[in-house]
Amino acid sequence: MPGMKLPGPDHPITIAFNPKRVEVVYNGHAIADTRRALELKEASYHAAQYIPREDVDMAFLTRTDHHTYCPYKGEASYYTILMDGQFAENAVWSYEDPYPAMAEIKDHLAFYPNKVEIRQRDEPGGPDAIRAAIEHTDSGSGSSQLDHAPPTVTNAGE
Repeated sequence: MPGMKLPGPDHPITIAFNPKRVEVVYNGHAIADTRRALELKEASYHAAQYIPREDVDMAFLTRTDHHTYCPYKGEASYYTILMDGQFAENAVWSYEDPYPAMAEIKDHLAFYPNKVEIRQRDEPGGPDAIRAAIEHTDSGSGSSQLDHAPPTVTNAGE
């Protein structure tokens, strides 16, 4: 294998926490569901969602003999998805021993978006929900949510 290369201006790679919930669906079934995905952006390629292995239902994945090499990330191992008699060959990859610059993606899996459906959505409690709650609570009318309902707990001994 050729030598290791470091990301740089000629080939930028960034890894960032994805604040959205990421779900991977194959053949109508969720095989991965996480709120801890890492989004890897590499040069001009589409961003890839790297999902922690423990958030993937590994029962539907079978390791294959296929491997590829990236001078920036290292050697990738591949998995085939098998579910309900249908399969997606080499649809999943993982850098199980990535180069040090890409250590964050160790123990994560990525899926080819042309072989599975990758859904991303804001979660309740995310930035949009918090903004809506603030606007609902403080409408400018001078009243707050506290004025709408009597307390449900009383102090003992009163």
